Amino acid sequence: MSAPAPARPAVPHERLVDAVPLSRRSVAVLSLASLAGLMMLVWPLLLQVPDGARVDPPFLFLALLPVVVAVVLAEVTEGGLDARVLALLGVLSAVNAVTRAISPGISGVELVFFLLIIGGRVMGPGFGFALGCTSLFASALVTAGVGPWLPYQMLTAAWVGMGAGLLPRRVRGRAEIALLVAYAVVAAYLFGALMNLSGWPFLLGVAVPGYESDLSYVPGAPILENLQRFGIYTLLTSTGGWDTMRAITNAVAIVVLGPAVLAVLRRANRRATVTGTVTSG
Repeated sequence: MSAPAPARPAVPHERLVDAVPLSRRSVAVLSLASLAGLMMLVWPLLLQVPDGARVDPPFLFLALLPVVVAVVLAEVTEGGLDARVLALLGVLSAVNAVTRAISPGISGVELVFFLLIIGGRVMGPGFGFALGCTSLFASALVTAGVGPWLPYQMLTAAWVGMGAGLLPRRVRGRAEIALLVAYAVVAAYLFGALMNLSGWPFLLGVAVPGYESDLSYVPGAPILENLQRFGIYTLLTSTGGWDTMRAITNAVAIVVLGPAVLAVLRRANRRATVTGTVTSG
């Protein structure tokens, strides 16, 4: 009888770290910037104006928002974005830009969130935030979509990528795909609602007392009243069509392509970031 094969040595468990590590200062800057960005989106609901006062578009916000995004990107990537991670960020941003160009939101069919969510899931919240900003900026250049809405799109997409990186890490297999599908659906609706909120008072017009439309923004009205108007507006113009198709498109893409892309990005993450080993004492 042949001798039994020698036992294989135990392989240390490999634990991946985030591609863009976040320091405490980076987390603080990111939190404050997100709060500032959220205030720039919801300001119409909090605005109190005297009767007859004029409400102008938030030109100051439009000027400050790119600065806020640039400061956050500089802080998030400080000391944590080496050449390999930078190359990976560039490749994913380029692929996302091309993907958005060939699915330019016609009837809501848009695949930009698919790679953004998968990338944030694998590489971490810092990388997801950076990928959201660079992907939307690159796609705007490719599709000639540069405009006052771009800073809002970049920030909101950055939140989507960051949120994907904050999902529970230990979930794997089919449960992970189900988690990402649920997140993609929620993110699609939230993205549409926030983008609608950024332009709602000016796209539909500001209501004049005595002549207001049921869906127009009323400066100084109670928050719940304006929320009801906005809810009906976004439901009729976006939620029932564009946002639902965006949610379905990205959910299907995650189910069909998600497992393969997750495996590829995890392999790239091992090569592009520092890894640690956990050994038994």
